Parts: sequence; C-alpha cells; structure tokens
Amino acid sequence: MSVEVQGTVAEGFEGVREEFAAFLTGERDEPGAQLVAYHQGRRVVDLWAGEGLDGDSLTSLFSITKGAAHLIVALLAQDGVLDLDREVASYWPDFGCEGKDRLTLRELLEHRAGLVGIADGGFTAEELADDRLIAARLAGQKPLWEPGTGYGYHGFVIGALTGEVVRRVTGRSIHELYEERVRAPYGLDLYLGFPEELESRWLDVQPLLPTPEEIEALAARAAAPGSIPFIAFNRNAPEPTDLVAFGNDRRVRALGPASSGGVGNARGVARMYAAAISTVDGRPPLLTRETATVFGGLRTSGPDLVTGGDNHFGLGFEYLAERYPFLGEDSFGHSGATGSLGFADPASGVAYAYTRRRFSFPSGYGAALENGRLAQSVLRAADGL
Repeated sequence: MSVEVQGTVAEGFEGVREEFAAFLTGERDEPGAQLVAYHQGRRVVDLWAGEGLDGDSLTSLFSITKGAAHLIVALLAQDGVLDLDREVASYWPDFGCEGKDRLTLRELLEHRAGLVGIADGGFTAEELADDRLIAARLAGQKPLWEPGTGYGYHGFVIGALTGEVVRRVTGRSIHELYEERVRAPYGLDLYLGFPEELESRWLDVQPLLPTPEEIEALAARAAAPGSIPFIAFNRNAPEPTDLVAFGNDRRVRALGPASSGGVGNARGVARMYAAAISTVDGRPPLLTRETATVFGGLRTSGPDLVTGGDNHFGLGFEYLAERYPFLGEDSFGHSGATGSLGFADPASGVAYAYTRRRFSFPSGYGAALENGRLAQSVLRAADGL
C-alpha cells in the first residue's frame, strides 16, 4: 500500500519527508496523518497524507489537549499567580477532605492525587464532557492511594482538577485564558472549546482495525474490573467510555474538557510548542528556559499505577527524554490516544507535532511507534543546520 504525501519541507529537511513516506508505504491501515515541525520559530516541515485530509483538516486530539492546558498553568506559575508548593485546598477548600488537605499543586501536576476516577460507578458521558462537573464530583472523593505517595495517569480528569485551581485563583477558566493568551494571538488551529462554525473542517476519528494477533494482545492488556486502570479509563461506568465515540461526540468538542477534548491539527500543535520556546511572529517565547526546565524535567520516577510505564511525568506534561533519548532532558509535551504527539525541545529549538485520525496499535494512550523515527529525523535535520 502506498499513500501520497503532500505538503512541503524546508531545505535540509528532505529526509523527514522520506521518513514520513516510508512509514505510510508500510502502514496496513491508512492513518490519516499530519506532520509539522518548527525550528527556531520557523516552520520547516508541513506534511500530510490520507483520504479526505489536508493540512488544514481538524480532528479530535484527546490528551494532546493537556499540553495546551498546562501551558497556561506554566504561564501562571511563571507570572507568580500560582505557587506550585502551596496546598491545593488553600485555593480550593472543598478539595481538602478525605486525606487530600496536604496535596500541593506541584504534586497534583505530577498525577499524585489518587483521583483518577470515581470508584463507585464512574462518570456519566455528560460529566466527562464538562470540567466543572468532573471537578465537583472529585472534590469530595476519597483517593485511590495516599496522595503524594505514588502517581498514576489522571487521563480524563487532570485538566479539570488543575483547571479548578486556575478558576479559583483567577476567576477564569483555563479555556478562556488559553484563548486570550495563546490561541488567538498566534492564530492557532488548536481549540479548547470547538466553534460550531468550523465543523465543516472537522474529520471524525476512526477505530483501530486490528489483526487477530493485536486482538489477543489487546485482551491481555485489558484492565481487571475494579482495578485502578479500570477506574481511570471509566470502564466501571454504566456505559463504559469508548474512546472513538468520545472523540466524535459534538458535546465533547464544544465544551473542550482540558484533559482530552481539544480539537486541532498538527499545524496548531506545533505552532503552540514553537511559541512556548521560540520567537514566533516577533513575539518572545512564552516560557523562560527556567520555567521549561521546571515543567519538563522528570518528576515521577518509578511505575505509573495506571499505565504501568515508568518515569512518566514532568509537571502536567509527559517526560519524553527517556522514550526519545535524542531529546533534551527539559523537553516537554504530550501524546494523544490515537497515537498523536506534540512537544517542544528547548535544547534544539524544535517543536514537533504528529496527528493521526485513526487509532494506532497499541492504542488508548501513548504516542504511536512511528513517532520515534519521525521525531528523530526532524532532530537530525535540525542538528545538520
């Protein structure tokens, strides 16, 4: 199978196009993919491939949304509005019950709260689409482990929890601040709350078409009922959450929950990360190098109680340098459920975004395997300059 690659690359980045094309030639199920990269604030890669998809096409980005939400948290910490070492309950009094009174904002951002979901019955679909409802349900919950003693991916809820802190301090939502400080000034195609007038540009996400071997592997990975992963992915709800249906739900797109409800494309994701670390359109970087180091470095060593992986998080962002050792230690970003990935690497000046319309295998969380080759080809080209 061969899929035509469209778009452009800057001089010196021809190898990125070749790597993208090579991956697509071997792909069993056409993914509908976009690949965009910036170097020192300049767009150097802008590629796409797939039926009905172009560089402007928009789709649901799942947990890439967390990167946009926590860029706002980083900015507020940089401004001195948020104190990372202050207890969450001092900002949000209702939160300080059931042993959560000593949890700091820093620990919350490290996914240490133990509030990955609702143990008794899960969330309804309406609740998962609305950060205010998620936060209200979780405020009084007993954690699934002692806060601060371990960590686990708060996949559907971390943006609601940190967002409620932001709301209590500023009187405004993460969505409003992101629109004002980041999306609108840079003209980003990355939305937390998707405008109805842009629906004609949106493409639905598509399910994995697994082989028998992959079906067997998926069954082996299935979480046991009542386990922490089972609760974290809302499998214990009366209507267990299906990620494809969640990503294609207009209500989710409209409200844009800050953990998983963003809509955009690779151009928007890469430009956001470029703006975070580089001069773009004459504007200085949004983050200082010091802030990038604080939010991007490893903060959670050892096993993730939800995903089973190791060394997963910085503050709000995923820790990337272990999986991609060609990146700097203070690189920061986040993957999305279809296998997408966006990140900034201050050491090289590279901002990267890869989006998929179809779920990859293994799917559900984490970047698709091809990201390693694609991102390394971008870094190799940038290093050559």
